[in-house]
Amino acid sequence: MAPTIAVGDVIPDGTLAYFDESDQLQNVSLHSLAAGKNVILFGVPGAFTPTCSTKHVPGFIEKAEELKAKGVDEILLISVNDPFVMKAWAKTYPENKHVKFLADGSAIYTHALGLEDDLSEEGLGTRSQRFALLVDELKVKVANIEVGGDFSVSSAEEILKTL
Repeated sequence: MAPTIAVGDVIPDGTLAYFDESDQLQNVSLHSLAAGKNVILFGVPGAFTPTCSTKHVPGFIEKAEELKAKGVDEILLISVNDPFVMKAWAKTYPENKHVKFLADGSAIYTHALGLEDDLSEEGLGTRSQRFALLVDELKVKVANIEVGGDFSVSSAEEILKTL
């Protein structure tokens, strides 16, 4: 098990998948998305799950303009789901202009961050802990990682307080 990512660490590189604006499946290096930028990388346990769908993701969509005004270049959402599920989930937020939905289908990147969560007993397999990282030029500046099923430190509002 990888050690949990922490403030001061350089985020690992890894390949994630998403559908681009022309509806083409793309594989992208996280470093290519984040190098030289100030990014928010946030993770959720699963697409279409209650807290993720009604609070966590909508919060970043609603606060995206405010986050960008405070210097955030990219807002990247990662979930241990396949890219087709992430595409369908993204479509449920037609107002979204700034949050990029990235699939970590086999949890490889989530393991590299040390943020995997075994939810097999709930029938969900390996998922991600809920988290929000503020990353500047690939280095973690803020690491808000939830404990258990909580949703108290990884919200867009909490990240805004750090900017």
